[in-house]
Amino acid sequence: MSRLVFLGTRDLFFRSKLARVVAAAGAELTRDESTCELAVLEIEPAGSTERIKAFVARGTPVLAYGSHVRADLLRTAREAGAVAVPNSQVEERLRGLLETT
Repeated sequence: MSRLVFLGTRDLFFRSKLARVVAAAGAELTRDESTCELAVLEIEPAGSTERIKAFVARGTPVLAYGSHVRADLLRTAREAGAVAVPNSQVEERLRGLLETT
């Protein structure tokens, strides 16, 4: 069975790019947050930190991403337990996470 990845992003461009990375790694997308084995979340929307904490609390790794000019949000996401990277690094980091686990 392939790995289930949840993509929490509002940006359709990023969603399609990340979906291609997931498919290329042999993983599958899920819309069910409770069944995912990896969550990829945008950090800009309100409530993102609480969402990250909820995933982390149930043992689900989180890759969070956002604008490089929002270092405060990236730092907050890291403090909440996520691997947090700027937009420019999210595809590469996702590939790495899917290859290693």
